[in-house]
Amino acid sequence: MTTREPAGSPTAGGAWEAAHRASLEDPEGFWLDAARAVRWIRRPGTALDPAADEAEGAALPRWFRGATLSTAYNCLDRHVVAGRGDDPALVHHSAYTGERRTLTYAELLDQSARLAGALRELGVGKGDRVVVYMPMVPEAVVAMLACARIGAVHSVVFGGFAAAELAARIDDARPVVVLTASCGLEPTRVVEYMPLLEAALERAEHAPAHCVVLQRPQATATLVPGRDLEWRDVLRPGAAPPAECVEVAATDPLYVLYTSGTTGRPKGVVRDHGGHAVALSWSVPNLFGLEPGDVVLTASDVGWVVGHSYIVYGPLLAGCTTVLYEGKPVGTPDAGALWRAAAEHRASVVFTAPTAVRAIRAQDPDLALAAEHDLSDLRALYLAGERLDPDTWAWAGERLGVPVVDNWWQTETGWPIACSPRGLQDLPLKPGSPSVPSPGYDLRVLDAEGREVPAGEEGALCLCLPLPPGTLAGVWGGDERLRASSLAAHPGYYTTGDGGYVDEDGYVHVLGRTDDVINVAGHRLSAGQLEAAVIGHPDVAECAVVGAADPLVGQEPRALVVLAQGVTTSPEDVAAQVVQRVRDEVGAVARLRRVDVVAALPKTRSGKVLRKTLREMADGLEPVVPGTIEDRSVLDGLRDVLRS
Repeated sequence: MTTREPAGSPTAGGAWEAAHRASLEDPEGFWLDAARAVRWIRRPGTALDPAADEAEGAALPRWFRGATLSTAYNCLDRHVVAGRGDDPALVHHSAYTGERRTLTYAELLDQSARLAGALRELGVGKGDRVVVYMPMVPEAVVAMLACARIGAVHSVVFGGFAAAELAARIDDARPVVVLTASCGLEPTRVVEYMPLLEAALERAEHAPAHCVVLQRPQATATLVPGRDLEWRDVLRPGAAPPAECVEVAATDPLYVLYTSGTTGRPKGVVRDHGGHAVALSWSVPNLFGLEPGDVVLTASDVGWVVGHSYIVYGPLLAGCTTVLYEGKPVGTPDAGALWRAAAEHRASVVFTAPTAVRAIRAQDPDLALAAEHDLSDLRALYLAGERLDPDTWAWAGERLGVPVVDNWWQTETGWPIACSPRGLQDLPLKPGSPSVPSPGYDLRVLDAEGREVPAGEEGALCLCLPLPPGTLAGVWGGDERLRASSLAAHPGYYTTGDGGYVDEDGYVHVLGRTDDVINVAGHRLSAGQLEAAVIGHPDVAECAVVGAADPLVGQEPRALVVLAQGVTTSPEDVAAQVVQRVRDEVGAVARLRRVDVVAALPKTRSGKVLRKTLREMADGLEPVVPGTIEDRSVLDGLRDVLRS
C-alpha cells in the first residue's frame, strides 16, 4: 500500500503519513530512532541485517542483532532508579472478591526479583522455559517479570484451560517449573487448577522438576511432596537471594504464547526481547497517546496477547499504571462492572473486546449503569479481538461520549497492524474500519494470484516483509509451520488470513477471516458484511452468520441471533425483520432465509465466536472443538438447531 494518499484525504500531509512513510522508506533510521526509548546494555548499531538473517536461515527478520538489554530492567528498575519507585505500577481489581491491591514500581520490582531468585534456586536458567498457569492475580504478572529478569522464557497458559490443552503446551515448551494457583474464579463457580494440572501432567510426556502453587482462600490445593512448593514459602524473606537482571541478546526469546494453528495443534509464537521492547515502547505513546502516570484498564487476560502487550509489558515499559481486572464485563455483578472499575481507578483508556461491549449492550441497552459513574478521566475506548461492527461502534461512542477506537492485530504481530494513531494524529474515525496501518506495517491487498488490487476492491490482507519489530520472531520448535501457513501463499508477504480492502483514503476495512467468505451461487459474500446488517437491528445484541452447504447454490447463509435484554418483539417477528433488513442492505443475492434466535453463541475464552465450528456443525460434520471454548454446553445446545 502507498502512503501517498489523495490530497483531499484526511491522512494526507499529517504526522501519521510522515511516520508511516519514514518507517517504510527508511526502516533502519526509523527504528533505531525509536530504540532510543529503551535502556540498552549494548546499544544496537543496526536495526536489520538481512545477510545475517539469510545465513541463519531465519524465516523472518531478526531485529537489533548484536544489541543486549533486560526487559525486566526496562519495565521496573529504570523507573525506580528515576525516582518513581513509589508510583503505582499495578492495581489488582477483583470483581469477584472485592479485593483491591496496589503494587508500586518498587514493590513489583522487589517481588519479581525475589521470585526470580527462587526460580534460579529451582534450577531455572537463561533460556529455560517456565509455564505460568494462573488466574488474574498480581502474582501472574510477578511471574512473567521474574522470568524476564533471569532470561528465562515464560509461556502463559490461560488459567483453567483443559488438561489436554495444557499437556500439549507443556510437552512443546518443556518447562523446568510450572507456576500455578490453587484456583481461579468465574461468575458462578470456583475452578480448581490443581486437578487440571495433575491430569495434564499425567498426559504429558515431559515432567517439570517443580510446581510452585499460590494458595487462594477460595480453594486450597493438595501438594505433591518433593515436587510442589507453596508460593509464600519460596518468596519469604531470606528463602533465596533476589536476582539481578540478566543481560540477554535482543534476539533472545522473551516468551512463547500459544495460538491455535490451522491443524488444531497449538502453535507457539516466539517474541524476542529487543524488537518487543522497542515496538511496545513506541506504540504506547504514539498509538494510544499515553504518558507515564496514565492509568490503563485492559479488560483481557494475561493468557492472551492483549494481556501480554497492554496489561503487562506496554504500560510498564511506558511508566503507566496498569489495572489487572479479575472479572467479566457482565455478571460480576452486573453490566456496569467495567465502568465501575474505570471510574474507581480513573482510567485514561479502557481496552477490551467488541464482544464484551455487545454483552454489556444486551443487558444495559441505554448504558444507564455507566452513567452512574464518573468517567471524566476516560479519553478513549479501544476494542480489538474480532470485527467491530459499525452499529456497536456507534452505540458505544454515542453513549460514552469518547472516541471508540477499533484496532486490528493478531497474536503473531503482538501490537496493532492498524489503529488510529491518537498519539501521532487525531484522525477521523470511520465505522467498520480500524483506521490506518501502523508505522512499520506495509499492508497490501492481494488477489488469489498475488496481484495488488485497486483501492476499494476486496482481497487478502497481506504484509510486505520485513515485518516490523515486536512481531513474531518465529515458531517454537521450528518455523516449518510458519512458512507453510503464513509465508508460502504469497512469497515476500506475510499472509494475515484476513480479508478486506483499503479505501480511497487509505483506511483499512477488515471483513473477517478469508475462510468466512460465503459463496452463494458464485457470489462471494463476507460473513462480516452480513453480520453488520443483522446486528443493526435494534433488538439484536449478538449474532453469527455462517455459510451452510446447499446442493443448489453452493452455500446458503444462516444467522444465529441473541436478543437484547427486555425485548418484547416475538422471536419470529425479529427473524422476519432481520431477513428483510439483510435484503434491503446487502441485496437479494445474500439469500438469507434462515434466522434462529438462540440464548447464547459459543465463544473462546477471549470472546471470539466459533464460526468455523458452527459452520462445520451446520454441514452435518463433527468438528474438533477447540480447547479454548468458554462453555461447551452452549455449543451442544445449538447442535439440533444447526442441523435442522
